[in-house]
Parts: sequence; C-alpha cells; structure tokens
Amino acid sequence: MDFTLTRISAPFSLHQNPLFSNYLWPTTISTKRLFSSNPKLDARATKINVFDESAFETERLRLDSMAREAMVETSKREMKSDEGESDPKAWKWVIRKRIWDLMEARNFSQNPRPVHHRIPNFVGASAAATNLAGQEVFRNACCVKVNPDSPQKQVRFLTLSGGKKLLTPQPRLRTGFFSVVESPNSISEACTSVGVAKYGRAIGLDEKIKVDLIVIGSVAVHPKTGARLGKGEGFAELEYGMLRYMGAIDDSTPVVTSVHDCQLVDDIPVEKLLIHDVPVDIICTPTQVIFTNTTIPKPQGIYWDKLSPEKLSQIRILRELKRRIERETGQKLPTGPSERLPPTAHRRRQ
Repeated sequence: MDFTLTRISAPFSLHQNPLFSNYLWPTTISTKRLFSSNPKLDARATKINVFDESAFETERLRLDSMAREAMVETSKREMKSDEGESDPKAWKWVIRKRIWDLMEARNFSQNPRPVHHRIPNFVGASAAATNLAGQEVFRNACCVKVNPDSPQKQVRFLTLSGGKKLLTPQPRLRTGFFSVVESPNSISEACTSVGVAKYGRAIGLDEKIKVDLIVIGSVAVHPKTGARLGKGEGFAELEYGMLRYMGAIDDSTPVVTSVHDCQLVDDIPVEKLLIHDVPVDIICTPTQVIFTNTTIPKPQGIYWDKLSPEKLSQIRILRELKRRIERETGQKLPTGPSERLPPTAHRRRQ
C-alpha cells in the first residue's frame, strides 16, 4: 500500500495558528465580553486588538536570521561528513554556493543581502514577473500558489491585482500551513509577510481548493530538463506534497519559477535528483520565457520514508497529518533516516 497517497475522508482541522495569536486579540471573544465596565480591561482589550506589525516583523526577521545561520552549518556538514567523505547531497551545495557567489560578485542581487542561503532576490525580478504574467497559464489561472520570498513579491502583486486568489505558505511551515488572500484592502501590503498575516485566511488540509498554477523560487534551474534546486530546506517539496495530498493539484498543474538569467545552469544531474524534488515546466527570467518540456516525474505526495524524525518534529502540521493517517488506516507510516538538524527557534508567546 502506498501510504503517500492515502487520503482522509474525515475532516482534518488545525489548531489555532499561533502566528496570529501573538499579535491579535482572540476573535472568539464576544463584543459584550470585549467591552465591559472595567476601564482597565477595556484599555487592555483595545491595546491588544491592534495588529502589532512591528513586533510581527521583528520576530519574523529574527527567526529567518536563525534559520539562515542553521543552513550555513547544514551546508558545511553535508559537503563534508565527519568521516571526511562527501555527502550524497554535497553536489547541490556546490551549485548553490557558485550561484550565490556569482550573484554577489556581479551585483545581480537586491536586498535582502547577502543572498547566501536564501531564494535570491535578483535584479530584474519585476521584469521576470511581468513575463510570467503574460503567459496563458497565468492569465487563465483563478488560484495561484506563490512562495513567500522577496523575488516573487511582484508575482504575488500581479496575482492579487488580477483578481486572482493567492495561496501562500507560512514561512518554513513554522507556525501553520497555507493562507488564502482574496480582495485585500491593500494589495501592496498583502504581498508582504505582514500583509498575509493581516489579510490572509488560514486553511487546513481539508480545505476544498483547486490550485491552477504553482510559482516557486529557485537558486538554480536547468533550462533543458526543468531540474531545480532551492535553498536546501526542502519546504517547497513538502508544500507540493501536501497540495497533492489535498487533491488541490495533479501532474498537469504547471510549475513555474522566476530567476535571473545567471541562475540558469547546465550541471544539475537528473539522475541524482531525489523522488521528492519538484521539476519546473516554465522558467521566467527578465529577458526570456523558457518552456522546459520536463520529463522528470513530479512528486505524488509526501514520502514519509524520506522524512527524518528530526524534520518531522519541527513541523506541527506534518505530525498531525501523520497521526491522522495512522489512526485512519490502522497502520504505522514509515519514517526516514535520522539526521542531525540545528535547534529551531520558537516564537515567544505573550
């Protein structure tokens, strides 16, 4: 039995997203309870009913900084093991470092810099987004899933300004799953992490949604095969797998990436890609649009036998999904090999 394709018929609900609870007064409190005859209570309620954008962004940047520091250590460790032998994933880090170094050396980068251990924000990102928006798959899409990184900000803007539904993941799936943004009061603001927190609606795995187009960021991509490398954390692959589980996408759903021309490479060996690596159908750069006609199979779901216990422990929604599938099927899902991960940061609760 293929556990990665097992579907759940019973409702699957998520707990309240702690990403928002730190910055917003709980919406379950009634108006009568929110405003009382107690001036101190009223003052407190009024104060914390306002979304604290500064606190939200400060915490997000702090966690992102810690995650990048962790990725530095991960890349060093995977490029050379304790035994002095190269890790099977080392070749990916060689390509990533070459692209990051090149973009910084030739000033192809935009803030945030340096671009190392990021999906790099590149010069001409808006032009690449415009090229993407001109494609039929974008024009015809009603719902577009776009990664939350800086170089795809204009793609998110064009999605919302075109009257489309924007589906975007919580950064690193740290505190939730996906958020849906539709007709926000401020489109420009809704394209940012803060805006998604303010205007987005959190969804769970039982959400009935059809995604017409997937846009993902890349560090490097092969224009002839569609083979792609991200920044090395594997979240784009997990997000893709969960969307497959939900039935929101299938093999025919186009996957697009927008990159600088210097991020096009010809040395990503297809035979070394892993089963969960997501290939791309279309590449948009500031100067061209490339249809890869990729023959690389797309992932069919979540490959539990590739997911380490350590990675699983960092992502709450995956743990809940795994428990639910095991409970529904009465069978234990496989677990991937153990790996050494840096400690993760936890959000401070108020």
